[in-house]
Amino acid sequence: MDLNQQKAQFSIAYAHAVATVAGLKVFRCDVDDESVDITLGQSGGGGTIRSPRLDIQLKCTERNVLRDDGIHFPLKRKNYDDLRDPQLMVPRILVVLLVPAKLAAWLSEIPERQLCMHRSAWWMSLNGADERPDVDTPTVVLPRANVFNVDSLKEIMQSLGDRGQL
Repeated sequence: MDLNQQKAQFSIAYAHAVATVAGLKVFRCDVDDESVDITLGQSGGGGTIRSPRLDIQLKCTERNVLRDDGIHFPLKRKNYDDLRDPQLMVPRILVVLLVPAKLAAWLSEIPERQLCMHRSAWWMSLNGADERPDVDTPTVVLPRANVFNVDSLKEIMQSLGDRGQL
């Protein structure tokens, strides 16, 4: 497996772990032709929408993209356009996972006590974002406050269940 494949698999494992602890189902997409790597689903739910869903485009990088205002991540044009489409039935978010530069540092273990995935992920919705037609690779800035973790994921799903926008 090459490094890009390892990044893809690690980001799926990270999102899966967060979703599992949040009590959500994870659905894998066999074909990523619409910038969706996984879909998360909540059984039932406490809002006005029953069983909300969320599509996620996952990215993983070891590059130094963390700034004071957030994560500055360049997206392929296709991904940008797919994620900003306001006419989607299932909302989509971008999740960018930052990992250490050395592959061996992505994961650490204390036998019989803990297994740690290193660094963090951030999320954002691009729903309705500007077209930016003159930019081949739009850079998006994921706010530092939007850490992708169990609590934020529960809040996102609650908002979707209450017919909220992301």
